[in-house]
Amino acid sequence: MKKILLVLAAALLSAGISFAQDMTQATETAQKANELLSTGDKAAALAGFQDALNQALACGEDGAELAGTCKGVIPNIMLSIAKDCIKAADYDTAIEKLNEVVAKAKEFGADEVAEEATKLVPQTLVTKANGLLKDKDFAGAVTLYQQALELDPTNGNTALRLGQALAGIGKVDEAVAAFEKAAENGQEALAKKQISNIYLKQAASALKAKKYADAVAAADKANEYGDNAQASLIAGQASQQMGKDKDAIANFEKYLELAPTAKNAPAITFTVAALYQKAGNKAKAAEFYKKVVSDPQLGAQAKQQLDALK
Repeated sequence: MKKILLVLAAALLSAGISFAQDMTQATETAQKANELLSTGDKAAALAGFQDALNQALACGEDGAELAGTCKGVIPNIMLSIAKDCIKAADYDTAIEKLNEVVAKAKEFGADEVAEEATKLVPQTLVTKANGLLKDKDFAGAVTLYQQALELDPTNGNTALRLGQALAGIGKVDEAVAAFEKAAENGQEALAKKQISNIYLKQAASALKAKKYADAVAAADKANEYGDNAQASLIAGQASQQMGKDKDAIANFEKYLELAPTAKNAPAITFTVAALYQKAGNKAKAAEFYKKVVSDPQLGAQAKQQLDALK
């Protein structure tokens, strides 16, 4: 604002006393508006500069310089008022005013102001949407994130949040699409993790419902977006239930590789040993039984099986 005040002051000094009476009135109106601006009364200052602009325009060539100054000041004041609304969390009003800033700045040739206001619109939409997401108003958040992405299509963070909101209302396919868009725009790691979690939940639900083939399919999808220990465990359990011991062994071994210190690691190790024993692979069975011979719960059984293998 200091720059605005200095520019206005220079323009007013250059006006001089040579202006006609109506030009004098325009100058006085601008001076009063400037005083209001210096006290922080932005709304009144804006109205004053708009009046001064109209008066200066009515003066023709004599008012051209003052009119130009007013056109430079007005969009900046409007932008400042819009920013105050953002600070006050009055996002709807802020967005309305930012759109007004863009229109007025373009009309007056204030390109930098128009550009800044244009960028602030999607940012404000996202800020409001983030609050709704936090409050679990997923549907409301989805609407705002989609609006923001229409204005800023390459914003990966907004796409990531949209995916989270869509997942919250159960729109899985749309959520995955949003996460994939986020991955394409700088949020690959987080987006893939979110997609993996979606399929992991599906896998867990299918396993609980004893839909074992669906559980394996969902777990495999989860692992496509990054190795997931829990997905491998579910795939192993579902495969075992279907009698697909080879697949069960592969998934259990992957689980042990990813989560070697898990509480259930000894039990899974013993299971792998038993599956190898069932398949007639004594060497691999012995290898895995030996890994749990010191386990307080499974050690005795492991030793018995090792003796049996001998």
